[in-house]
Amino acid sequence: MLVVYIASPYTKGDVAVNVKVQFDTADYLMDNDICPIVPLFTHFQHLHKPRNYEDWMKIDEEKVKRCDALLRLPGESSGADREVELAKSLNIPVFFSVLELLDAKDAGELKERF
Repeated sequence: MLVVYIASPYTKGDVAVNVKVQFDTADYLMDNDICPIVPLFTHFQHLHKPRNYEDWMKIDEEKVKRCDALLRLPGESSGADREVELAKSLNIPVFFSVLELLDAKDAGELKERF
C-alpha cells in the first residue's frame, strides 16, 4: 500500500479548519487504498504537552523520509514548504492535488519505496 505524507498549513488561518481539511483528505486517501501520514494528529498532543516548532519539524521530517509520496495541500505554510523541499531532495514524488496523486497511482507511476 502506498504511504503518502500530507503537508498542509497548520497555524496560518484557522487551526481547527486546517486540521479538519487534513483529516478529510486523509479519509479520502484511505477510501482510495492509500495509507496517509497525518502530521496534524500531533495537534492534540501539542494541546496536551506543547513543544517548540523545531521539535515538531524534526518529527515530521522523519515521517517524510519514510513515505512513498508527499501531497501538498493549498495554503501558506513555511513548514509544509520545507517538507516539500525535503521530499524533492530525496526524490520522493510531490503532488499538489489529490486528483494528480490518484492519477499517478492509477497509471502505475507510483511505487512503494520500502
